Amino acid sequence: MKKIAILGSTGSIGTQALDVIKQHPEQFEARVLTAGSNVDLLVKQAREFVPDAVVIADESKYDTACKALEDLPIKVYTGSEALCQVVESDNVDIVLTAMVGFAGLRPTVAAIKAHKIIALANKETLVVAGSVIRSLCMTHKVPILPVDSEHSAIYQCLNGENCNPIKRILLTASGGPFRNMSQAELEEVTPEQALKHPNWKMGSKITIDSATMLNKGFEMIEAHWLYAVAPENIQVVVHPESIIHSAIEFADGAVIAQLGTPDMRLPIQYAFSFPQRLSLNSEPLDLFKVRTLHFNEPDMERFPCLRLSYEAIRKGGNMPCVLNAAGEITNLAFREGRIKFTDIPRLIERAMHEADFIAQPNLEDLFATDDAVRKLTSGYIH
Repeated sequence: MKKIAILGSTGSIGTQALDVIKQHPEQFEARVLTAGSNVDLLVKQAREFVPDAVVIADESKYDTACKALEDLPIKVYTGSEALCQVVESDNVDIVLTAMVGFAGLRPTVAAIKAHKIIALANKETLVVAGSVIRSLCMTHKVPILPVDSEHSAIYQCLNGENCNPIKRILLTASGGPFRNMSQAELEEVTPEQALKHPNWKMGSKITIDSATMLNKGFEMIEAHWLYAVAPENIQVVVHPESIIHSAIEFADGAVIAQLGTPDMRLPIQYAFSFPQRLSLNSEPLDLFKVRTLHFNEPDMERFPCLRLSYEAIRKGGNMPCVLNAAGEITNLAFREGRIKFTDIPRLIERAMHEADFIAQPNLEDLFATDDAVRKLTSGYIH
């Protein structure tokens, strides 16, 4: 029985993870559930799965959670520090980091130091602190099992390859809902349009990041840190059907790919069950129904967030942290209707030019960078 802590159980990844646990009660159990502010769903989940503990990060919702769960033997905590404490529990084997954004970094670090297996869905952790996280994982001998569909695909393609070097990663991208729009059309995109992803069911932030292709830039940076592949050897391939989730090219020219229907429960379950494979109640891949697969190069002129991501990781230091912080501020501002869709890359690029650069940041430098760049970017928005 694997005991799992889900950081962000009320979000898209968290709810699908609980569905996986429900399908295999003999294999997995949820021991810790956490949420930011969605106390109603957290209480509902806690009453169904009866974990050892829950955390509601929003302290104003603490009393509500306590009263709703007072008849059950569940410890209720609140605040960001509690997130770091619950992952250290002896009753936890795997920590699924499904929190959104930079907020996932500190509890992930705490889980690594507590020698927990990391099922990584919070890509921002590696985007902003890849070097620090890799060093911590090596020091504490902690594995990272990727949950992003693309990085899980790469992980599966490498399984059994021993030390065969990777020549190139082919990182697939749906291209989002606007892949065929002109620059003039992109100027008029609304948040409602951007929140309608053609293939994947995801949370609002990642759906917007997918529309700008900043999410694919983040995944390129994540792949760099996970698999020690230089950015110039990570090729983004626009693949609208989202059937090939990514592929690996080896030195002999052989290419191995992982295929499947677009269902996030598959990579979640693979991270939980590794090295085993378990049955999953999902739609099987029917190649006769799919019939045709398409592949295109990404357009970095219309989608400059992808270009900015390559620039950030090539410069290194705290620049990916700057990229992420500016991305989070502009993403929210667009969703709230305060800036245009095309303002997102423009303001990110401005922050990258104006933020203080640190060549070899430590963890505290990164927290300081995040705070400073959020303030800097917020100042651009009226």
